[in-house]
Amino acid sequence: MNNKVFQRLALSLALVAVATLVQAQTGVGAKPEKGAKIYLDGSKKSLEKNWEYWEGPRFSAENPIKWPEVADPVDGGKAISSNDPSSAGGLYGASDVVTKDKFEDFRAHVEFFIKSEGGNSGVYLQNRYEVQILDGDYGDHGLAALINEHIPTSEEYYGIGKWNAYDIEFKAARFEGGKLAEKPRATVYLNGVKIHEDKEITQVWGGPNSGLDGGNEGGKGITDRPGGLKLQAEGHDVYYRNIWIKKIDLDGKSTDF
Repeated sequence: MNNKVFQRLALSLALVAVATLVQAQTGVGAKPEKGAKIYLDGSKKSLEKNWEYWEGPRFSAENPIKWPEVADPVDGGKAISSNDPSSAGGLYGASDVVTKDKFEDFRAHVEFFIKSEGGNSGVYLQNRYEVQILDGDYGDHGLAALINEHIPTSEEYYGIGKWNAYDIEFKAARFEGGKLAEKPRATVYLNGVKIHEDKEITQVWGGPNSGLDGGNEGGKGITDRPGGLKLQAEGHDVYYRNIWIKKIDLDGKSTDF
């Protein structure tokens, strides 16, 4: 191999490495990928533009959305608190918010801040499958769990009073002839570390107040309706900012990234 060919090969490999690094950027402050849309920049304006209340069986809030805009405790910017008055006492489903856009397969980035001990919220993929946010708990119902099914492989939570980030790639359930052929799957990073790799999700947990299909066959009756990204209100000061989502197509592919 002559020197020029070697140099070209080395340059090509370097470019591939850089592209891979950019593609895999995760963690607090991760910028939107090409083709992604910013759904929440921390302002009430972006909340009202891109989100709506999920009007499930327990819905008891009143429009417009009451999730308040607050000062970012870290840098003084803007953030949105999930502490809607209708959810006081842990009434999930009373005032949860969901994106107006609905999704099948997608990549999502979500930054969250838990202000106080025991702070509780959750990120719902397709308004069905919860990635838990819960300070002080580690287990199949604890922080970063694919709830009731998969415990994170390592504990990467920064703790209260600090921003944390989920990066998620999700593949919707597949149906053939109206019947479930493949269950949904997800890969999740917490603060830049992969904690779930292409995990299968078997059902919706939490009953009809938890999200789409929660009341179908005890949560096992998954349907093929697309769903939005949902944030849960449980009467706690859990803040959100820098949420972006990119629609993708994972036909025949793993969720791993």
